[in-house]
Amino acid sequence: MAKASQILGDLKVATDDQLSSQLNELKREQFNLRFQAATNQLEKPSRVRQVRRTIAQIKTLQTARAAAASK
Repeated sequence: MAKASQILGDLKVATDDQLSSQLNELKREQFNLRFQAATNQLEKPSRVRQVRRTIAQIKTLQTARAAAASK
């Protein structure tokens, strides 16, 4: 498993389009994980938390970039 700082570093160097596509993929994965949890078929419960936090990190980066661009 990669460290949080390494994941954040990878996100910081990604372009806006890459971040958007990764966000869409993670939201799709989060949707599937919710269904797996509801039907008790979830293999890695920790993945739910990882996905949720990565989504938050991407949204935070996008907001910061948008604020920097508007200045």
